Amino acid sequence: MQEAPSSLSHDLHPHILLKLREFHSTESLEKSPLFQEVRPKIQKLLSSYDLVHQVPEPAPEPFYRCVAWNIERGMRFEAILHYLKNHPLLSTADILLITEADLGMARSGNRDVAQELAQELQMNYFFAPSYLNLSKGCGIEQEVSGENKLGIAGNAILSRYPISNPMAVPLPNAHDKMRGREKRVGSQSAPIAQINLGRRSIVVSAVHLDVRSTQKHRILQLEKVTEVVREMGGGPALIGGDWNTSTYDAHSAFSSILGFWIRVFIGTGNMIKNHYPHPDRFFERRLFERLEANGFDYKSCNELGVGTSHFSVGDLKQFKNLREWLPNWCFRFVDWALKEHGGRCSFKLDWFTQRGLKILKEGEGSSARKGKSVGAKVIGNLDYENYPSSQGLKNRLG
Repeated sequence: MQEAPSSLSHDLHPHILLKLREFHSTESLEKSPLFQEVRPKIQKLLSSYDLVHQVPEPAPEPFYRCVAWNIERGMRFEAILHYLKNHPLLSTADILLITEADLGMARSGNRDVAQELAQELQMNYFFAPSYLNLSKGCGIEQEVSGENKLGIAGNAILSRYPISNPMAVPLPNAHDKMRGREKRVGSQSAPIAQINLGRRSIVVSAVHLDVRSTQKHRILQLEKVTEVVREMGGGPALIGGDWNTSTYDAHSAFSSILGFWIRVFIGTGNMIKNHYPHPDRFFERRLFERLEANGFDYKSCNELGVGTSHFSVGDLKQFKNLREWLPNWCFRFVDWALKEHGGRCSFKLDWFTQRGLKILKEGEGSSARKGKSVGAKVIGNLDYENYPSSQGLKNRLG
């Protein structure tokens, strides 16, 4: 049963979107007569959401399993679906917190990614749009064939259990989304809702923080979410997603380059061992301190020190995406810095934080459907037909 008809469509002619793409800043875009004309339609689109209930409510279970996964637009849809259906842990998830899900984007086959995943997995879903994309994306995404049918990107919550009280919280932009080749209208939006687990309920949110941002801005964005969660009451809550805790001030090319040389001075090996997988120790510590000050715990619900995203100097997709805003000469120094480390380094970007929950450790709980609990864990090595499925890593809890 579909609880609310989809509002996530528009009749904006491709010619209009092409015209809007010609602007080089949000300020100039918003001042234009053309944008003023279509602004109500865009605002209505970006303030709408899809909430679909399509499965009978299952019986309560001894414990619940949650997965947070940045699926990178859903471009590797078949691989993502394969693992969500067949992996011994991922296939038993009760809740999925999905970041970067496309709707009508050429780069992901013009799918409604959240809807198709929910239908295939027999789950309810809540999708909140973040952006109306005026281009096909960034880097290698520009090279895909075809054109966007709708050009929508956002985040989603999928659940075996009923979803209620949905809301989408817009997060303040860290940089102008109309600068560069990937031109977008909107901002990151965090879907927040209650999941009804029999006699109990839990507030959950899928959160994607801006990648091109400062450490302070990541704190600002995340606190927008925790503030709303607190306003929903003092009950159990779980927030998860891609927080882009790279340790860098990445709001500009200059700040990123400066940060790179500071880290070279600190020592590449030192960063790879002690900081990139542990951003909470120093570079991003204030974000985690703020979480704890607001009554949230992150240490119990993450596999600390295990990276969730990998950079490789040989990855063409990563190179082309970064080249959008970093000069080519930078990559020679990145190659040099990583030469003694196999040309790779891992970052811990993806996190959970919780309030009022008991996080089971390995073997502490048991379920007929899920087997034994395995605790907070990063799942990797998900290469499907020799291609990684969205970095091949995701956080799993329960």
